[in-house]
Amino acid sequence: MSVTKSTEGAVAVKLDLMSPPESAKKLENKDSTFLDESPSESPGLKKTKGITVIQALIHLVKGNMGTGILGLSLAVKNAGILMGPLSLLVMGLIACHCMHILVRCAQRFCKRHIVSFFLIVTQLGFCCVYIVFLADNLKQVVEAVNSTTNNCHSNETVMLTPTMDSRLYMLSFLPFLVLLVLIRNLRILTIFSMLANISMLVSLVIITQYITQEIPDPSRLPLVASWKTYPLFFGTAIFSFESIGVVLPLENKMKNARHFPAILSLGMSIVTSLYISIGTLGYLRFGDDIKASISLNLPNCWLYQSVKLLYIAGILCTYALQFYVPAEIIIPFAISRVSTRWALPLDLSIRLAMVCLTCLLAVLIPRLDLVISLVGSVSSSALALIIPPLLEVSTFYSEGMSPLTIFKDALISILGFVGFVVGTYQALDELLKSGDSPLFSNSTTFLR
Repeated sequence: MSVTKSTEGAVAVKLDLMSPPESAKKLENKDSTFLDESPSESPGLKKTKGITVIQALIHLVKGNMGTGILGLSLAVKNAGILMGPLSLLVMGLIACHCMHILVRCAQRFCKRHIVSFFLIVTQLGFCCVYIVFLADNLKQVVEAVNSTTNNCHSNETVMLTPTMDSRLYMLSFLPFLVLLVLIRNLRILTIFSMLANISMLVSLVIITQYITQEIPDPSRLPLVASWKTYPLFFGTAIFSFESIGVVLPLENKMKNARHFPAILSLGMSIVTSLYISIGTLGYLRFGDDIKASISLNLPNCWLYQSVKLLYIAGILCTYALQFYVPAEIIIPFAISRVSTRWALPLDLSIRLAMVCLTCLLAVLIPRLDLVISLVGSVSSSALALIIPPLLEVSTFYSEGMSPLTIFKDALISILGFVGFVVGTYQALDELLKSGDSPLFSNSTTFLR
């Protein structure tokens, strides 16, 4: 691998998978703009300090606590009351292991264009989903405001009061999203990440206290569900582990990156435990009546309507963190090709264009949740399960790898490929079936 620097400080890295270890050592200072320099650190701008251990842990947990956790109870139903939690545990362990692999390989060879491509697709896809989620939930709260009561023990059908179109709600969030993405410092984003963690934690506590009441006899539930529904579990579960895209930026923004492996293991342990708890308790409580989102099963009173409002606040803050990753890849590449005086205007212009693009896609594409589910099945499976093991083999094979390690990497990649095929088929099938479905009726809808 050869590294050359231009007069303006931009770094060009030529990748050679079979480069000797000596050449890889030259990259230990992480000169790559994606791994070291943030978009905020363009030429002429002051370099920011690294983030602390606590800040990295907050970002990592927040990166996983998106909309996927609300659908894990249905995922457990599709796997079985025993097979579901066990599968979530195994998937959490594999995802954490693959994140460790990705970090180790990135430290040896700074740029992987295929990884960058899947990161951009995955993270911008999440941003589009978030906009739809924000608009639909706010619309539901507003339209049900006249029917919402203080009585949380009744489950009457809610009569909605029609308001403006969901697309207008999406556009109403655009100014706030623009302001959020103009934050180019990961340390400042920690504040928003903390707020998102708090809001989602409170909403999950509210959900948990409801689903733990009057749990029926679990013996009525199947230990292992039909093999025909298990692929549905896989697609939902792999979508839930969303933090693969923020692992590399977090590791390279830490003041002391040597602590990151421990932080990664701790953070994924917390996330996996929450996933198993919420998914299992929700299925135990509602059984076969569990909806696509566990919030669908909550009564229509102000206490549980607050779950939507809290998630609106949490996802709004999460948008900035998910947006940070594609910005980290695209912007340094662009500003390295202009003079210093144009660096900041170009930086801000690209951010504005990217956030408007995600909002435009959310407005233009009907049933965006299914479209993004397709993108997520392709890119998330590839990024989380297929690519990391292949990177480990290509990076360390020349230095000697045990047959057991090679077999392990091959097994994980095959598992990811099967998930990719099944998830893609499922998403395409749902898209074809939803041709006559109402516009914007998606998995985030949970009014009864």
